[in-house]
Amino acid sequence: MTALATDATATDPSAARLFAPISVAGLTLRNAFVMAPMTRSHSPDGIPTAKNSAYYRRRAAGGVGLIVTEGILVDHPSAGHDPDVPRLTDEAAAGWHHVVDAVHAEGSSIVAQLWHMGSQRDSPDGHPAWTPSGIDEHGRPNSHAVTTAEVDVLIGAYADAARAAHRVGFDGVEVHAAHGYLLDEFLWAATNRRTDRYGGSRRNRARIVADIVAAVRAATGPTFPVVVRFSQFKERAFEARLADTPDELAEVLGPLVDAGADMFHASQRRFWDPAFDGSPLNLAGWAKRITGRPSITVGSVGLSQSASRMVSPQEAHSIAALAARHADGEFDLAAVGRALLGNPEWVRLVATGRTADVVDYRKEHEHHYW
Repeated sequence: MTALATDATATDPSAARLFAPISVAGLTLRNAFVMAPMTRSHSPDGIPTAKNSAYYRRRAAGGVGLIVTEGILVDHPSAGHDPDVPRLTDEAAAGWHHVVDAVHAEGSSIVAQLWHMGSQRDSPDGHPAWTPSGIDEHGRPNSHAVTTAEVDVLIGAYADAARAAHRVGFDGVEVHAAHGYLLDEFLWAATNRRTDRYGGSRRNRARIVADIVAAVRAATGPTFPVVVRFSQFKERAFEARLADTPDELAEVLGPLVDAGADMFHASQRRFWDPAFDGSPLNLAGWAKRITGRPSITVGSVGLSQSASRMVSPQEAHSIAALAARHADGEFDLAAVGRALLGNPEWVRLVATGRTADVVDYRKEHEHHYW
């Protein structure tokens, strides 16, 4: 069982806002909890099945306000290598309709996360990975450096995926620009050595994400919510940073706001860690303060100290601490990831004070799909 110290429930005044309905970035949600995107690889040939619908429906029935899907590969051969990762193609549309309808039937909203793996794509099928500069984070040659013309192809692929998501009935889209995948490789100086309009300064490195956001906005209309997920850390470099100060972060996020981003999903490994020296604000808190846009925090939410194998001072990892930060307006929504794998009803259990019924996260949960 988990040990979520000083747990908060829906009846606690300090936590009431977490469990209350909220309208944010064009979305009307029954509470502030989000199901974080988690790759599951259970969509044969990229097409969602009844099994996918049941998986997402179960989490919606468990009480989450918003679901962000696992990464959905944009429709381009360079986007990914796993045939069981979902895509947004004409062939996949009917499957996604069933997923969206199932989630809506249980009272939750759902946005589609649009994904390109960049250099983290394997190439068993002969299609090389596309990267900003053809190098890895150490400056070593690493697959194909995209041309300016190919950047336009990528932007078009994201726009097409967003258009498909809109037609299917998703409540919005999230552009995945985090964790060292393609768009984050453009943002990160270590992997972006370009000398054209997509390289150099932070604002230039952010240009491709801004151009994608603008293209997504044009493809879907002015009222369709567009979320951008970003992070400091990378899957292959936990200590990496896009920005060392709030001003530097503003250089990255400012162009995305100008392009039409409605909300930022700020991914960090531990939601209680401050983003910069001299302030307790986490990354989502700084994103909200800098841009004026709402934000989603994520990072070990709902994990006990034993499950996360991390030490947090003074129960900073607890739901009560999360609720206090939320009540202070630091962020608007809180995303739960691994805790939902073994506990589809996690939100409902926490809301009603039944945390003793929550099963502690175990690695084996990642191998189950139910």
